[in-house]
Amino acid sequence: MTGGEGRLGSVVVADLVAHGYQVTSVDVQQRFGGDYQFLKADLTDHGQAMSLFFGVEDRFAAVDALVHLAAIPAPGLLPNSATFRNNMLTSYNVVIAAISAGLRNIVWASSETVLGLPFDEEPPYVPLDEEYRVRPNSTYSMVKAMEEELAYHLCRQHPDLKMFGMRFSNVMLPEDYEEFPSFDADIMRRKWNLWSYIDARDGAQACRKALEHDATGAEVFIIANDDTVMQRHSADLVRELWPSVEIRRELGPHEALMSSAKAKRVFGYAPQHTWRTVL
Repeated sequence: MTGGEGRLGSVVVADLVAHGYQVTSVDVQQRFGGDYQFLKADLTDHGQAMSLFFGVEDRFAAVDALVHLAAIPAPGLLPNSATFRNNMLTSYNVVIAAISAGLRNIVWASSETVLGLPFDEEPPYVPLDEEYRVRPNSTYSMVKAMEEELAYHLCRQHPDLKMFGMRFSNVMLPEDYEEFPSFDADIMRRKWNLWSYIDARDGAQACRKALEHDATGAEVFIIANDDTVMQRHSADLVRELWPSVEIRRELGPHEALMSSAKAKRVFGYAPQHTWRTVL
């Protein structure tokens, strides 16, 4: 598990451990504790990435599957060239090392950003799905788009390989929900990702179910909660900002404008958490 000490990664680690997995968290520093192993590694170093998958003395002998979440987690945190170098090199090193070691089950973090965030140009239609060509608008999302293309070609070269990319929406923890009621005061405040979010616990569930799904090939999935962060009707939000955008079906009052229908259909993703039951 790379990036296992991050905002989402730590929740994924805890979920996997709770479901009986033996987990090794690989990151640049340990931030949490628990019933799992931790290894510090620089994954931009191909040698360090490669050695992880062939066993580490006194820790483990082999690896069965990979969940790859390690990355600079958003645009604008580092200079663009540093974000590109870190994220692209890390993903290449980790995935190639895993495949070289014989792993054929890889789940990794793509991003909602490939869908066109921050939607300075209007979305092609709503609810968004995986059927239109990616529209990266930042260095961070450009790397994610390139990683999706890399996954496609690696699975073409290795027909027995599975690489499932999770296009996670903005990850939220339960303590973040206190702020949600304030979002209604300004429609523009959360417009950048169509007022979407993913509860970290549901993001963890998606990783686990994707890992357990028996399949081959490269696939990408939007992973979002079923509702928006807003109290206003979802269709009203769209019509106010983008009156010409096609609304492809009747929307529920707070229905998410990023559809997770594919993940539900393919591997049984079923979000369990919403901010509306917390506040």
